[in-house]
Amino acid sequence: MRAVVAGPHPLEEDETALDGRSAHFTVALAADGPCIAQARHKAATFLGHAQAEHDLPVSQRATDLTQLVVSELVTNARKYAPGPILMTLRVTGETVEVSVWDSDPVLPVARAADAGRVGQHGLEIVMAVAQSFEARREPVGKRISVGVALLDAPGLGSAAA
Repeated sequence: MRAVVAGPHPLEEDETALDGRSAHFTVALAADGPCIAQARHKAATFLGHAQAEHDLPVSQRATDLTQLVVSELVTNARKYAPGPILMTLRVTGETVEVSVWDSDPVLPVARAADAGRVGQHGLEIVMAVAQSFEARREPVGKRISVGVALLDAPGLGSAAA
């Protein structure tokens, strides 16, 4: 990893790597400043790079949903855990996996749907758009991993060219 230490930019960054049909990218974000916007931008850039440079099919909907998932997961990490946030994006087959690590060992709990509740719908939203969801404790903190389909389901449009 190469260190990047300049203002609100990520602390560490791993170059996008391609191994067969698997591309991955890892970035450590400071838990203050514009880390949520940075994470969303990094996710869109990563998927654009995977599509343009490595000819991986990525629909616009997949990019939008990935940015939504990143935004929700990084927001929760920033809100509930002190310290840095580690985000990994990995494309394997027809899915992009968004993985966010933070220092708080408490696993999130999805609340029952309640249209009258203001806020705290992020995990509900993430689980509604996810192909897969996993929350697990790590030796320090926890990691939330969410899979998002790269291609649209039939009837939802086609992959971007």
